This record gives sequence, structure tokens and C-alpha cells, in this order.
Amino acid sequence: MMVSGDSTIEGYAQAVFSVAQAEEALDRVEDELFRFARAFEANADLGRRLGDEAIDLPTRLAIVRDLLGGRAHPQTISAISYIVQSGRTRQLPEIADAVVSKAASARNRDVAEVRSAVPLDEEQTRRLATALGQSSGRQIDVKVVVDPDVVGGLIVRMGDTVIDGTVARRLQEMRTALTGG
Repeated sequence: MMVSGDSTIEGYAQAVFSVAQAEEALDRVEDELFRFARAFEANADLGRRLGDEAIDLPTRLAIVRDLLGGRAHPQTISAISYIVQSGRTRQLPEIADAVVSKAASARNRDVAEVRSAVPLDEEQTRRLATALGQSSGRQIDVKVVVDPDVVGGLIVRMGDTVIDGTVARRLQEMRTALTGG
């Protein structure tokens, strides 16, 4: 998860963070925004439709309401709608990541984005957060992204550090060792 230093992105993230915190919905809004941003990145059609300014704004906002209405917190829907309405749809993942970072910072924690082929249950997520916390010396919020491209194992990203514990990576290391290069 990369957080941008772009002041516009930081401004949007601060606005979303402040309103969600004031409404005492920060944990939920942060999580829903993170999940929506990952779905947005994974679904090219969704990204095209929400970001296509040739599609009228009411239609694009209706897509957000149809996808999230009745499932997401009203502040999550408002935040995403505001980002779309402001013409910042393509920056939605970066804005979401900045909100996640601000929320973790407010809790004096770091964030680890974990990519896995399958969802992790609460116990697995808790154990992973504990292990990562022991290695970093800080408490960790784990954000799991289900990624079908990950074949066995996990990819963990904390700030600039990436830990690739996938089967594909291990096979690549074995191949390199066997070929001597």
C-alpha cells in the first residue's frame, strides 16, 4: 500500500478522515473505503465506468449507490460519491490508502497490506498482525486483499518493505539456485 505525498490526495483523505472520525464511524468507513478501492483496482470495467466523464455524473453516482447502498456506511457512500463527483476517480485508491494511513496513525499503529489467494479468518489475521508487530516493534493493522494472482502463500507490504512468501517466489528462488544465476 503506497501513500502519496500529493497534497490534493492528502486533502481529500483528510476530509474523509475528519468527517468519518466526527461521525464515530472511522473504523468502518476506513475498511469499506479500502475494500472498495481494491475492487476498483481489480475491476477495469468499474474503473472505466466511474472514471468516464462522458458518462453523465448522475449515472456514475447511481453506480456507486447501487454497489454500496444498504451495505456500506452512508459516510463511505458519500466519500466515494464526492471523489467521483470531484473528478478524482482515478485517484480513489491513493485517497483510500491515505485514509487508512491516517486512521492507523491516529491509533499509533502501522498498516500492512496482505495479499492472499483466499480470505484470511480473524484468527489468521490476528496471528499475522502479532508476528508482524513483533518484527517491527509496533502494533499493526492488517488489511487483507484477496488476489487470485497470488498462488499459495502471502505477499505483505508495510511501507517500503515487501515480504513475498508465495509459492511462486519460492519456486523462482529454487530455479535461480539450480541454474546458478
